[in-house]
Amino acid sequence: MKWENNRQSSNIEDRRASSGGLGGGLGGMFGRRGGTPRRRGKGMGLGTIVIIVIAAWIFGINPMSLLGVLGGADVPVASSPAPRSAPAGSGEQPSDEMGQFVAAVLGGTEDAWTRIFQQGGGRYEAPVLVLYRDSTPTACGFGQAAMGPFYCPADRKVYIDLSFYDTLRRQLGAPGDFAQAYVIAHEVGHHVQNLMGLTGKVDEMRGRVSEREHNALSVRLELQADCFAGIWAHHNHKANDVLEPGDVEEALNAAAAIGDDALQRRSQGTVVPDSFTHGTSEQRQRWFHRGLETGSVQACDTFNAREL
Repeated sequence: MKWENNRQSSNIEDRRASSGGLGGGLGGMFGRRGGTPRRRGKGMGLGTIVIIVIAAWIFGINPMSLLGVLGGADVPVASSPAPRSAPAGSGEQPSDEMGQFVAAVLGGTEDAWTRIFQQGGGRYEAPVLVLYRDSTPTACGFGQAAMGPFYCPADRKVYIDLSFYDTLRRQLGAPGDFAQAYVIAHEVGHHVQNLMGLTGKVDEMRGRVSEREHNALSVRLELQADCFAGIWAHHNHKANDVLEPGDVEEALNAAAAIGDDALQRRSQGTVVPDSFTHGTSEQRQRWFHRGLETGSVQACDTFNAREL
């Protein structure tokens, strides 16, 4: 991947010098997401309505149906501000190569999604990406390295301990810089879903449907994030010529490595489809590839897809 062609984002918060603690269970891209502190909303502000209308335009559906569906969505609330050792936008860019790589990938996602939102008449609000080591406080609870990369909708930040890339390469058999970029683009995809109101809708269904049904909704949410990662790759390559031979295979290999069936087979020797929360290896590959081939948000509508 020719990541040097990308603009480096300044929305990086580097906590690696101040992080510490012990790891925990699997989460993030390949495990069950932790609970997010939430407060029941009494209604939707103008900003929420604008986002819903933009989302409806992108998906080509009636915005009134989305307004009706999302009217009672929960509003994420940050429990406490996290410490910041290198504040986002302060100009203190990471000086190490991996930090610069992450900043370049994030910059590519910002440019791609800014253009897509502008085409829909909206404005993209970029997330902050937090680099940490071992553990760190977040608005969604205590983040730990063993959870893997994750997105917290309550503070609109992506969190990643770069040691995850060693796990991806050595334990999961998915090496390569484009595989690493795919991980970031997937988490940014969750941010896009949050801006569109989709994340809140799925979270709102928790407790209203069975665990099996909620797991199925979670799978659709995760596969859409994979598809959104493919959209990033499509537009990033079109703008900056970043793809090199073998890059797409790296991303597809990573998608296969973190499929629910592959992880369950590796960890427990058996596969339990009703417990899937992220999708099978084949599904994750297929939806990433769909976004990559089409570059279209409409093509990523997993919630109305008859077959995943």
